[in-house]
Amino acid sequence: MLPHEPPRTPPTGFLYFPPYRIQGYSIAGEETVVQVPELDVCFDIGRCPRLALNSNYVALSHGHMDHAAGLAYYFSQRHFQGMGTGTVLCHPTLVKPIKNLMTAWIDIEAQRTPYKVVPMDPEGAEAPHEFEVKNTFYLRAFSTIHTVPALAFSIIEKRSKLKDEYVGLPQSKLVELKEAGEDITYIKEIPLITYMGDTSPGAHFDRPEVTDCKVLITECTFMERDHRDRARIGRHLHLSDIVRLLPKLKCEAVVLTHLSRRTFIGDAREMLQRTIPEEHQPLVHLLMDSRTNRARYQQQEAEAAAAAQQQNAQ
Repeated sequence: MLPHEPPRTPPTGFLYFPPYRIQGYSIAGEETVVQVPELDVCFDIGRCPRLALNSNYVALSHGHMDHAAGLAYYFSQRHFQGMGTGTVLCHPTLVKPIKNLMTAWIDIEAQRTPYKVVPMDPEGAEAPHEFEVKNTFYLRAFSTIHTVPALAFSIIEKRSKLKDEYVGLPQSKLVELKEAGEDITYIKEIPLITYMGDTSPGAHFDRPEVTDCKVLITECTFMERDHRDRARIGRHLHLSDIVRLLPKLKCEAVVLTHLSRRTFIGDAREMLQRTIPEEHQPLVHLLMDSRTNRARYQQQEAEAAAAAQQQNAQ
């Protein structure tokens, strides 16, 4: 009798919301890493798959092993491959443990790996709660509710805009006002991608970074009706929490991550169809639903090809 083949790793999750790719791997208790390449950020690091190395920044939501196990490897491989020193942004309570981790690896490897750890204090007391990852793009941290200190992160674009009362004035007049010390502009904040990490429900879901962002990436660990207690005990979200959240959102998309191994993707797909109100169903996506997401991307490719063909014909 032939032996069984080894278990196959699920394919990398991938969704495209122009101009951003949301890609990674997320199964509760096993590994969570979600990358947005266009913004140079990985939310959590999981076991550090190869794709994560391209991001200069890791926004670490909390210290649980399935979210943080690959940190040392991330730092080491970026240095080994000449990609520059990696930076992890994390809760202030994790700064010392991460440094201890990297110190331990000095003795194990008999070499020193460069790394950078930046504390993100959601209250802005001990450390800043924002960090500039690209020109005009900022990573903002705020607190969530989990079994350990935990952060959510939102990438905010800050645009300088002319105040309404000065719109339409000639350039010479605007220069005159500015030289006279008049403040003629204001900063408009545009939340782009928000990542909630592991969390239970709470007031943090009412923040504008959550309700008004382009793409919300949030855990949904449990879906079955009889798993509500499991969600509460572990301070995670249940599908019923997502249903209550949806009417508040102005997002273009909601990406669900961190699904429990207890729930097969096919079953999760069916539960979403049964449970999510019809008007919200186009909004909600499962990161690890490779079949549905592949079909969606193929449709995007077909539409892009048709648009290009039409433009060339004009």
